[in-house]
Amino acid sequence: MTGVTARGRGRPPRAESADTRDRILTAAREEFSERGYDRTSVRGIAKAAGVDPALVHHYFGTKEQVFAAAIEVAFAPALNAPTAVADGPQDQVGERLARFIFGVWENPTTRKPLLAIVRSAVNNDTAAAVFRRLVASQLLRRIADQLDLPDAELRAELAAAQLVGCAMLRYVIKVEPLASADVEQIIARVAPVVQGHLTGP
Repeated sequence: MTGVTARGRGRPPRAESADTRDRILTAAREEFSERGYDRTSVRGIAKAAGVDPALVHHYFGTKEQVFAAAIEVAFAPALNAPTAVADGPQDQVGERLARFIFGVWENPTTRKPLLAIVRSAVNNDTAAAVFRRLVASQLLRRIADQLDLPDAELRAELAAAQLVGCAMLRYVIKVEPLASADVEQIIARVAPVVQGHLTGP
């Protein structure tokens, strides 16, 4: 009994701590995906993860901070986009970036958490602010750093707007015929526009 009490007052073992954090993040992504930001609660996340709500606060803090941690993990595949910009000739950067972004969206494993992020960001100002900070600091700034041009940040944002807009119409709103079009056809049409934003005059 004494050992249990002492352990309860101390920090959980590192392996147990990592496992608990992962369970909370997995549950958070599912809850945000199913319910959206507004209808998701720390209590609901805790229940889905099988932990006490106090543990969610202990590891992550507020609901906003849980959302930030959850989307950073979910958004991680897209954060490799700057590498796609850097690896290869500049005159093909538009195709590489378009192919990379659509590749992330086409993969069901990475698409589901991305849908949760976008839906929450569209419907809630707090979620939108968290998403905006992540995209600005982790994605757009890093893409801009790969471009040796004075207006690199604006160029990166315009390219992202082109790709995000297409992704929204195809995967979130599902507007036809874009939603059913062959992805190679979409890339072929979008890539030159993205190229123009990134390296054009």
